Amino acid sequence: MNKVTILIPVYNEVATLDKILKKVEDANFCGLEKEIIIIDDYSTDGTRDLYAQYPYKVLYHEHNQGKGAALRTGFKEATGDIIIIQDADLEYDPVDYEPLIKLIIDGKADVCYGSRLTGSKPSRSFMFHHLLGNKFLSLLTNILYGSTLTDMETCYKAFKAEFIKGIEIKSNRFDFEPEITAKVLKRGARLYELPISYYGREFAEGKKITWKDGIHAIIALIKYRFVD
Repeated sequence: MNKVTILIPVYNEVATLDKILKKVEDANFCGLEKEIIIIDDYSTDGTRDLYAQYPYKVLYHEHNQGKGAALRTGFKEATGDIIIIQDADLEYDPVDYEPLIKLIIDGKADVCYGSRLTGSKPSRSFMFHHLLGNKFLSLLTNILYGSTLTDMETCYKAFKAEFIKGIEIKSNRFDFEPEITAKVLKRGARLYELPISYYGREFAEGKKITWKDGIHAIIALIKYRFVD
């Protein structure tokens, strides 16, 4: 394996984009060549004015569609042997990706998730209802799919490209997470979890996911257990 594609969905992240790109540039990723693809989901806060200074591929949505739609756009353009997802905020540290990628390079995993809930790495205190929601969604995933995941909703997901590119993603918003998890589990992926650090944001700091997204996640987990 020679190349890793880093997909960065962006929506109104003018305050953090420079910082996260610097972190991605500095991270090692097991020495693989980096292909960085930014997918702008119709930012309106000045984020789009930053792109001219970056030497990366930038894909544009002409109206806001959601994280899932942005990633669907990015997957089509990815050319790496491994594909990973990096949010444009500062909640996750790119250095945590290297152990996940190594499992795929070593031929042990098709998919690897970074878990925020193992307690073995630094983690900012979750908002209580978010913590309960994350634990419930992981439990529901395990009941429906016979898995033992601790953090289904994690952003940090690494995929062997040849595995993930055979899966059609339909979700447009944050229900991407349960949909992709359902589909990789149903296809018998060798899925591993490793601990990662987490520096969560409050709503006042720009966090976007809400309780409504939790409802959509439940619907997606049940739906994709029986269809597609």
